[in-house]
Amino acid sequence: MHSTPLASVVMTVFNGERFLREAIDSILSQTFSDFELIIINDGSTDGAAAMLDSYVRSDPRVRAYNEEHTGAVASLNRGCGLARGKYIALMDQDDVSMPDRLERQIGFLEKHEKVGLLGGAFEGIDDQGRRVFLEQPPLEDEPIRAAFRSFSFPICHPAVLMRKQAFDATGGYRAPFLPAEDYDLFYRIIEGWRVANLPDVVLRKRIHSNQFSVRSLRQGILSLLASHALSLARQRESVEPPCQVRVISEEFLEKLGVSRTSQHRALVSAYAFYIGYMSRASQDDEVLRLVDELIDLSRSGPVDRATLSNAMLSAARIHYGRGRPVRALACLGRAVLTRPVVAGRPLKRAANSLFRKSQVQAGRVS
Repeated sequence: MHSTPLASVVMTVFNGERFLREAIDSILSQTFSDFELIIINDGSTDGAAAMLDSYVRSDPRVRAYNEEHTGAVASLNRGCGLARGKYIALMDQDDVSMPDRLERQIGFLEKHEKVGLLGGAFEGIDDQGRRVFLEQPPLEDEPIRAAFRSFSFPICHPAVLMRKQAFDATGGYRAPFLPAEDYDLFYRIIEGWRVANLPDVVLRKRIHSNQFSVRSLRQGILSLLASHALSLARQRESVEPPCQVRVISEEFLEKLGVSRTSQHRALVSAYAFYIGYMSRASQDDEVLRLVDELIDLSRSGPVDRATLSNAMLSAARIHYGRGRPVRALACLGRAVLTRPVVAGRPLKRAANSLFRKSQVQAGRVS
């Protein structure tokens, strides 16, 4: 390994002992070896510090720093600021990088000098490491930018490899945009660089209910809207409007020209997305919580019938699967009242089943 590594992998840790060893080992066993692993221990109170000390003693590529608890943004900026590599790879404490992740991503950026931000496909996994879904985001620059504009999520933060030059030019992560500080950073990077995703799976991403972005969904969407509005302002005026706030609020968004109606519409879309996302990951408790929050949201503004009905059907399936038929029927009834066409789905499935059986029987007779 060169005295100055080509890449720096940055990981922040806060009480992540449960999956930390698997995450670290997935980096240290990479097919590409010219990297350093910088780990910021953000005041963990579990056994993370002792575990990190053992890695520092056993592998010279590991640099661990035990800090007071200052939060995700300060820890990320600290880790990226310490990075010596030409490239910075991001990694979460509970995820697993594929063995050839760095080799593939660095190889791509070495050949594409205008790309400053690179992600890739990823697998969602549960607590046992079992794959629950595969996510393949758009690959090329313009489709990814279009996804940003529609408030989709085309770049997975812990799957990112970015140029250190691109990161430094932005000034780093910004605390007011928590828990969407990653997208605020991405918006600023792609104003000066192209962006891409690899078609290859580069990461196995742990999906669970304790993820900060899910627990703070409403605040995350407000922050995402602010990132988008400020990006448009920078492109239009070549300067960013003052952003001297501790947290992104509805009032601040209105000052940026984002109406309450637009805010509400974005929130509804995000809830629909995450209900589906967590359903795919079999995080049933989280789905039920999100459905309740969506119903509350419908009391303060319009939610289209299909979105609300589908959410209630998701809740009905969970309650039924848990042996709570009364709750399941209540959710099903609300779904039907919200969108009566839902009542026809069981009949349609039954009719299709009967049709298939008749076709099989006809085939046997002939």
